[in-house]
Amino acid sequence: MALLSIANLHFSFGETAVLSGVNLTLNQGEHIGLVGRNGTGKSTLMKIILGSASLKPTGGQVQIARGAVVGYLTQDFDLDAELSLRAEAGKAFADLTSLHKQLDGLTHQMPGAQGETLDRLLKDYEKIEHRMQAAGGYVVDHQIDATLAGLGLDEELFDIKVGDLSGGQKGRLALAKLLLSQPDVLLLDEPTNHLDIDGRKWLEQYLVAYHGAVMLVSHDRWLLNRAVSRIYELEGGQLVEYPGNYQKYRELRADRHKAQQRAFEKQQVKVRHEQGFIDRYRAGQRSQQAQGREKRLERFKKTRMIERPIEQDAMNVRFNVTHRAGDLVIAVDRIKKGYEGKALFGPLSITIKRGSRIGIIGPNGAGKTTLIRCLLGEIESDEGKVRCTAQVGYYRQIHEHLDLSLTVVEYLKRQVPDGFDQSARDLAGAFLFSGLDQDKLLSVLSGGERSRAVLAGLVAGGYNLLVLDEPTNHLDIPSSERLEEALGQYAAPQKGFGDNTTGGGTLIVITHDRMLLDNLTNELLIFDGDGRVRHFHGTYSDLLEIEQQHGKDPSLVVATQQPVKPKTKLPKDETEEVFTAPGSYRSLKIGELETKIIELEQHLVDLDRQLTDPKIYRDATRVRELVAQRDELAGQLAPMEQEWMRRGGEQ
Repeated sequence: MALLSIANLHFSFGETAVLSGVNLTLNQGEHIGLVGRNGTGKSTLMKIILGSASLKPTGGQVQIARGAVVGYLTQDFDLDAELSLRAEAGKAFADLTSLHKQLDGLTHQMPGAQGETLDRLLKDYEKIEHRMQAAGGYVVDHQIDATLAGLGLDEELFDIKVGDLSGGQKGRLALAKLLLSQPDVLLLDEPTNHLDIDGRKWLEQYLVAYHGAVMLVSHDRWLLNRAVSRIYELEGGQLVEYPGNYQKYRELRADRHKAQQRAFEKQQVKVRHEQGFIDRYRAGQRSQQAQGREKRLERFKKTRMIERPIEQDAMNVRFNVTHRAGDLVIAVDRIKKGYEGKALFGPLSITIKRGSRIGIIGPNGAGKTTLIRCLLGEIESDEGKVRCTAQVGYYRQIHEHLDLSLTVVEYLKRQVPDGFDQSARDLAGAFLFSGLDQDKLLSVLSGGERSRAVLAGLVAGGYNLLVLDEPTNHLDIPSSERLEEALGQYAAPQKGFGDNTTGGGTLIVITHDRMLLDNLTNELLIFDGDGRVRHFHGTYSDLLEIEQQHGKDPSLVVATQQPVKPKTKLPKDETEEVFTAPGSYRSLKIGELETKIIELEQHLVDLDRQLTDPKIYRDATRVRELVAQRDELAGQLAPMEQEWMRRGGEQ
C-alpha cells in the first residue's frame, strides 16, 4: 500500500531550480535513505512532503494516503519550556491522556447513577476503555521511559524543565516525542545529531523494527547500512534510485558513473569525427553531403546526447608530517579527573606510540574531551602525570577558539607556513572555497563550511599528532569519506623521501561516527560514564563481536585480533584463457578480425547505453549481469585489438 506518492515534483528558489521532476513512491513498511550533498534540497523535499506553507511546489504533486499521519523531525524544536521533560514527552499521547480523563469522569458519575443512566455510563465506559487499549492502554508509561532512556535521557532528568535543558537534550526529547507518536510515515532529518553511540545503536534497532514507512536523511553511514533497504540520491534536482543499503549504493553508483563516462566519451569521439567531416567538406564537392550530416548531428545532439556525468566535488585533503615524531608520543601515568565530587576517569595509564590510531568513545558528558585537554596540557589532571613530545594539531568539536571576525583567507594566512595570500587562497580552493566564498567572514559560514576551514588549517600545519574531536559532525558524506581516506594515509607507516613522504602520523579521534571509527582506528578508549575507562586493542567491529559473545564486561581489557587470511587466488576459467590469448585470433583474416572488433564495440556501446539508464539500477541483479557481460566482452576485445595492431605494424 502506497502511503506517499510524489509525481514530477518541481521547486525553485527564485531562478534556482532545486527539484526538477522528482518521483518517488513509499509503501507501508518501506525504509529508504535520502542522500546527497549539503544544499541539494533534501530537507526542502521533506518539508514539501509535510505540507509546509512557505514551500509551495511550482509543479507536480505530493499525495498522502487517506488517514495516514506524517511525522517530521524538525531542527526547530516545538517544545513547551515550562513543562518537565517527562510531561513534554507524554504529550505524544495527548489523545490517550484525554481518554484517561474521560474514563475518570465516568468513574465518578457511576456511584450516583441508576437504571438507564447507569446502563449508558457503562456502555460509554466500555467504548472508551476499548479505545484506550487500542491506543496503548496503561503501558505507555513504560514506552515513554524506555524511549527516553534509549536516547540517553535518564530518569534524573525527568523533572527538569524543558527550558533548562541543553540544546542536545532538547534535540533528543524532540526525537523521543516523534518516535512515541508512531506516525504512519516517519521523516527523519539527521536524527543522530545529538546522539552518542549507544543512542545511535538504540535508534538503529528501533528503526529496523518500525512497522511504518521511513524516509531517513543522515550522514551516519553505519545507520544507513542497517536501517534502510533502498537509497535515493538527490542529484541535479532529480532522484536516482538504488536498491539495497548504503554500501550497495556506493557500488552501484560507481558502476553507473563509469558507464555514463564511457558512453559520454564515445559520443564525444563520434561528434568530433562528424564535425571534422562537416568542416572539411563544407565548401567542396561534398558540401551537400556535409550539410546533411550536419543536420543529423544537430538532431543527435538534441535527442540522444548524453550529458557528462555529475562528479561530486571533494576536498583535496592531504595531511603531511613535517617533522617525524619519536617512538613515544604521549606517556600517561595514573591520571585522574573529576568535577564536583564526580569522577570522570582514572586512574588511567596509557602509552601512545608513533603510528597509533586511537578512537575514544562513550556517552555524552562522560569526560572524553576533558581527557584530551588533560593530555594536551590545556587543563591539569587532579592526579598523575602526562608527557607529550608531539607537535599537535587539535580539531575542537566547538570552534570557540576561532576569531570569527576573520575571513576564510585571513584565517588561513595565519596557518600556512609562508603567510602569503596566494598560498591561503590555494588552500581554501582545495577545501571547496571558491570565488567570493574565500572572502566570507567565519561568522557567517555554515557548520560544514567552518569545519572545512579548520581542517584546511590543520593540513597546513604539518603536525605529527592529530587530535580530532567529532571531525565529521558538520560534514556531508562525501567530505567525511574523503577526510577518512586522508587520515588513513596520514596514520599509515611512513614511506618515501622529501616532499614525497607520506604517513608517519599519530591519530587520536573522539567520534560517534561508527563507520569512521571502524575504518580508521585499531585501539579504543571506552568510557562507561561512571568513571571507568577500558583500553581495548582492536577495531570497533571487534568490540561489537566480543560484546555480542560476552556482554559489556568491564574486566575485558584486551581483544586478540585474528590475523587476516590472504585471499586465495582462484584459477582462471579455461574459457577465459581462450578469449585472452592473442594467438587464438592469428588464424583470422584481417577483414574477419576487423568485423569481429566492430561487432564487439557495437555490443559494448549498447551495454554502456543500458548502464546509463537510472531505471536499470532498481534491479541490482540486472546491473550485475550487465557489468559481467561488459567485462567479458572487454576481455575479448583487448587481445583482438592487440592482434590487429600487430598486423598493422608488420605492413
